[in-house]
Amino acid sequence: QVQLVESGGGLVQAGGSLRLSCVVSETVFSRSAMGWYRQAPGSQRELVAVITTNDITNYIDSVKGRFTIARDDAKHTVYLEMDRLKPEDTAVYYCNTPYEDINSWGQGTQVTVSS
Repeated sequence: QVQLVESGGGLVQAGGSLRLSCVVSETVFSRSAMGWYRQAPGSQRELVAVITTNDITNYIDSVKGRFTIARDDAKHTVYLEMDRLKPEDTAVYYCNTPYEDINSWGQGTQVTVSS
């Protein structure tokens, strides 16, 4: 079974920073682009950032310039560095494979940004 274990969330004031981590089963990580998703209360889950196996990155407009996605192949871990956080970034954050359905989700990590 594929494992996705997110961590690093917390409560932070607006303007602050957090770094999320997601450890992924090695067999999946080595072959797949990885993405960070988020789901706010009452909203659908949205894909926030993607990084390919060749380290090509892409972001939704609302986080460009503030969030940075990175991957460590040796640790089969994907990171999301989040700076200048805003209250609208409050959500549960998940990692997953955006271009491959692995039929599995982790528990997510809660990010709460206070104003």
